[in-house]
Amino acid sequence: MIRTAKRTELIEVAQGRRPADIVIKGGTVVNVYSGEFLRQNVAIYHDAIAYVGEKEVAVDEHTIVIDAEGMYVSPGFIEPHAHPWVLYNPVSMTAKVLPLGTTTTVNDNLFFYLHFGVDGFRQLIEDLRVLPGHFFWLVRLVSQADFPGERDWFDPRHIQELLAMDEVVGTAEVTRWPLLYQGDPFLLETIEAAKRAGKVVDGHTAGCSYEKLNSIAASGVSACHEAITAEEALHRLRLGMWTTLRHSSLRPDFPEIIRLITEKKVSTQRITMTTDGPHPGFIEREGFVDGLVRKAVELGVPPMTALQMATINAATYLQLDDEIGGIAPGKLADILLLPDLVTFQPSLVIAKGRIVARDGKLLAPLPEIDWKRYVSKKPFLFAKERLDDERLYRYPHSESDQPVPVMYFKSNVITERKDVALPSVDGYADLSHHPGLLYAALIDRNGQWVAKAILERFALDIDGMASTYNTTTELLVIGKQPEAMAAAAKRVLEMGGGIVVIDGGRPVVEIPLPFTGMMTTDDSFDTAVRFHDELLSALQERGFPFHDILYTLLFLTCDFLPGLRLIPYGLYDVKRNEILLPAEKIGEKVVK
Repeated sequence: MIRTAKRTELIEVAQGRRPADIVIKGGTVVNVYSGEFLRQNVAIYHDAIAYVGEKEVAVDEHTIVIDAEGMYVSPGFIEPHAHPWVLYNPVSMTAKVLPLGTTTTVNDNLFFYLHFGVDGFRQLIEDLRVLPGHFFWLVRLVSQADFPGERDWFDPRHIQELLAMDEVVGTAEVTRWPLLYQGDPFLLETIEAAKRAGKVVDGHTAGCSYEKLNSIAASGVSACHEAITAEEALHRLRLGMWTTLRHSSLRPDFPEIIRLITEKKVSTQRITMTTDGPHPGFIEREGFVDGLVRKAVELGVPPMTALQMATINAATYLQLDDEIGGIAPGKLADILLLPDLVTFQPSLVIAKGRIVARDGKLLAPLPEIDWKRYVSKKPFLFAKERLDDERLYRYPHSESDQPVPVMYFKSNVITERKDVALPSVDGYADLSHHPGLLYAALIDRNGQWVAKAILERFALDIDGMASTYNTTTELLVIGKQPEAMAAAAKRVLEMGGGIVVIDGGRPVVEIPLPFTGMMTTDDSFDTAVRFHDELLSALQERGFPFHDILYTLLFLTCDFLPGLRLIPYGLYDVKRNEILLPAEKIGEKVVK
């Protein structure tokens, strides 16, 4: 990590021979190394801490002296597993979470890499260096849904180039963890390279048994955030994994999983916490890492333990504890002034030695980013008129006596197969007498193929909606009326990506997401919150029965969660590893 303060200068400040730039006086320092609360002064020079102790240090007319009487002086919070693409973008997310005390985020690069490739993503990393706070990356080894040419796109040579960058601290979660269980050499080669470079290997092992976890740990995975019970978390901890406790919009797991600490009384030295990419409304109402600390303490975790998990533990896991995670001489100056150990809402935030936020307001400038400069993939490579053909959206079904496999939503993201008898009209399934069943089509951005499904319990009554917000970022179209589905799809194409809902012949939701089809380019986090709330409200009014629409859309097109999935190869049965209805080539069978 690059710093501006020289070691000799820090020594001089510590000895009183050089004036400090900032002095925090009279506060109670949260010493996450020793687990003590100590009344001490803290001196900062440039971007680093020079002194922590009881004596007075040298000041001059330029020194900022902060009276911290009655305050707790805490290290800045660290989010070790962020997804900066849940409608918000890296800049708008930083603008929101930095005033909440999160001075370091470690971010998944999936959709940036999918759309930019290695050169564009490297340029993005370089341009974001000027963000206030620390913005690190974990790089994917594969996508969340297999697609033609995937392994060429995720060439290990390119991934290893990125791993050489200081801002890249490791490899990102492999959601398709059976590949690791099977010892796939394509993945293991890069994991070995990451290990040799001293980088971490993040993991994702949802539904993985203790016995299978042995193989995942042996593959080199350093950490996992997918435990949803205290027992599952204990399995990961016992097998040497850093165990990241999650509380997020999709999985608000703390009330159960925190029992690992409050009841099982395990050592917390290898436990961290994550929000795991919550939707904008969750951050607005529940907070970010500050919310994790707050919730953990509410559930019985001692304040010091909660703060350690959000600071030094995360830094140690990331192998960054020589630089961040605690308040000590020589560390970078990421410091919060907390009025209490209940709300954990900072009144002042210092990042890299600069005051960047006060009383929840961002003070630091944000970079102006030209988001279009990185994109190597064009949004769509076909004329929007091709979307008028209603046969794109209908499910092929020529024999009424044969049941149709329907994707039934058991929860926000878990589905199961239901075989439903449906009439056939002109070679397609007729849904007109089956309320709650909807057509779904995943259309290739290049206009080469379409994959199809029928959904149940996604919603009761949607004329048509279209979204590039999904794991593949292809054009996902859902509804009961092909004409309305076509209208929604065409509007998303016109916007260059986004989400549109059509009802009664008019758009009731229109969310432009031109940046990779996943993110707004607006630097205001409030815009992302508004978009999310409008979409969730509109779909719940139309029968969406769950709480997190963004993750339902995101994972509908993945290939690693139980049930049926709509992926680039067709309608996929995950458990059986079987394509039930192959994708159709558009030029041959659908569009004349």
